[in-house]
Amino acid sequence: MVRELLNPFPIPFQSLEHMEEKNYDVLVVGTGAGGGAVLWRLCEKWRKNRKSIGVIESGDLLLPTHIYNIPRLRKKWKKYYNEVSNPIGQRLPQFLGAEQVFAVGGRTLFWGAVTPRMHASEFINWPISEQEIDTYYQIAEDIMQIRQASSINSLHLQAILQHLHSKGFHEARPIPSATSHGKTFSSLCFLKNAWEQHPFDFAVKARALQLLMENGKPVGLKVGDHNKKIHVLRAKTIVLAAGSLETPRLLLHSKIPGNTIGHFLTNHSFIKAKGEFISKKFGNISENIPILIPQTDETPYQFQIYINKQLINVAGFGKVESRFDNNLTLDPLSVDEYGMPKIKINFSYSVKDMEIIRQMNEALHQIFNVLGARVVHEKGKAQIHVMEPGEDYHESGSCRIGNDPSQSATNRYGQIHGITGLYVADNSILSSIGASNPTLTTVALAIRIADHISNSYSKERTK
Repeated sequence: MVRELLNPFPIPFQSLEHMEEKNYDVLVVGTGAGGGAVLWRLCEKWRKNRKSIGVIESGDLLLPTHIYNIPRLRKKWKKYYNEVSNPIGQRLPQFLGAEQVFAVGGRTLFWGAVTPRMHASEFINWPISEQEIDTYYQIAEDIMQIRQASSINSLHLQAILQHLHSKGFHEARPIPSATSHGKTFSSLCFLKNAWEQHPFDFAVKARALQLLMENGKPVGLKVGDHNKKIHVLRAKTIVLAAGSLETPRLLLHSKIPGNTIGHFLTNHSFIKAKGEFISKKFGNISENIPILIPQTDETPYQFQIYINKQLINVAGFGKVESRFDNNLTLDPLSVDEYGMPKIKINFSYSVKDMEIIRQMNEALHQIFNVLGARVVHEKGKAQIHVMEPGEDYHESGSCRIGNDPSQSATNRYGQIHGITGLYVADNSILSSIGASNPTLTTVALAIRIADHISNSYSKERTK
């Protein structure tokens, strides 16, 4: 696909044979939002030195940019996504909606670019304060060019927001989006920006199979290529950013100690509905209007409202409790083409989670009533339908950060407890996610992790 498009990818790929000859200062596994952010920040910090960085990605280069930025694919994005994604949930009965994208850039090639900050209440039980992460939120928002909705000056938008505010939805606002000047952000932007500042070796179709340890520290990684040949890459520091399912899978298969690795898997409960205006209180709406009703102290859920002329699409995300019993484990009876065990998932919604889903249903009906709209019944579906667990694509928490090793897999800097030089920098480190889309917070934490790694090397040099 990528060879047919303009804007070719500017970063050359290296063979695993070439990368086997080096001992990297840092090896990054995965190029989604977290891996891309770590790489970009390290390259920015190290642009004036000779630190060596390696990057591997299990997938190939599918697209040179976000699919929305390619006019002839924009309207077909869902069809293309379905063709390239891995519907892993089909064999995970308790996480049926889960899907993976193995590609340079990961799911950021297709994401909706919705980027709110996490609600302040979530940080109460984190090892990082809201004030501490604020600096990194600002860095992330700047590099991702996050803006309020492009229709911020729309009279229709202002009228709808004022009406929602007057009816009790005081927090309603334009959706913050990683879209600037008509271009949607993807992790490929991180990679390209990183390459402009500091060189790195980059291999695709390179599957991380097993961490290699010596004296309790990581020294390398077994990697399988597309021909199933096994290579050994050496590195002093390894950053895992393969996603909330693949990262703990690799750690468990490598027998990395930690009783909480793979546990506290969480997501968002997810409801959807379509509607249409039955009143003309807002006149004839000619533009697309995106509105966010975020989580509050009283409402542990978030709504994303998309108005297109007279039609309304609403997605609701509910907070899900972080519970030890929601977990993924290895399935010794089922292995992949490399002989690596696949995963099993134990997952269910608690009584509290189900109550939040009920509250979301009520609130969604209220939103339609306030807007002077009605829910449109879709054939074969309930008017407001609850999506399968995993279908939100916000899975997280399976290597969460914390100060207590009995309740977390990584410390406040994303380093596996007790193992110097082994980090995690994807959604799996999120201690909780509330009802907010997780990507911005993951990027902020990944940048913070990169700063910690860079500072650690600087301290070693001054000893």
